[in-house]
Amino acid sequence: MRQKLVAGNWKMNGSFDLLKSLLEPVSQEKGLSCQLLVCPPFPYLAAAADLLKSSGVFLGAQDCAATPVGAYTGEVAAEMLAEMGVSHVILGHSERRHYQAEGDALVLAKVKQALAAGLKPVVCVGETLEEKQAGQTAEVVLRQVQAVATQLSSEQLGQLIFAYEPVWAIGSGLTATPDQAQEVHSLIRKALAEQDQQQAARIQLLYGGSVKAENAASLFAMPDIDGGLIGGASLNASQFLAIGHAAS
Repeated sequence: MRQKLVAGNWKMNGSFDLLKSLLEPVSQEKGLSCQLLVCPPFPYLAAAADLLKSSGVFLGAQDCAATPVGAYTGEVAAEMLAEMGVSHVILGHSERRHYQAEGDALVLAKVKQALAAGLKPVVCVGETLEEKQAGQTAEVVLRQVQAVATQLSSEQLGQLIFAYEPVWAIGSGLTATPDQAQEVHSLIRKALAEQDQQQAARIQLLYGGSVKAENAASLFAMPDIDGGLIGGASLNASQFLAIGHAAS
């Protein structure tokens, strides 16, 4: 039985005041059976690690370098993140694919660095509105999944989490219906099963794209949706925890 996971992607939002107001109630919440993961920007990871100490809430980063430590100004190596107490890292988010022109090969290189450092990659996949309208959802999503999954060992594959985030739904207020999301999640799980059936059955698949407390329960009730990657709603402790209760 896969445990539900609710992950908060803070994106480029944060302050020390926000950190405290968000993480203190999140770290003290006792009534959840799901896993919680928060991913603040790099400058706040050390303070977040301190606030979340002994809470059971996982700490994630929003990216890592595609190389080990070295002369790469402005980059942050996966092993540095691990040393700070980070357990997960978001990779291949659509905003990085779009704004930083990250392609499948670069995402794979980052995944390998994260795995080597003992981190769990949360690999984001999803189609744009134009690709959806052209009927290319399955083609695009499966290409992004297979670009990573086919290049890893069975053991490595089992360390991954995939997050399906239709680009047209991120921050737009639009959300895939539970049935639409389930259809894509089912395709992802079947593609992973082609690599390793046992690992595919264990891998958490998250949905992201304007998930709120109001729609979370219906999404999480789908058989292949194991939680959510939450954007805007993760910046409000009560909303984030409400989504956690929906997953529980």
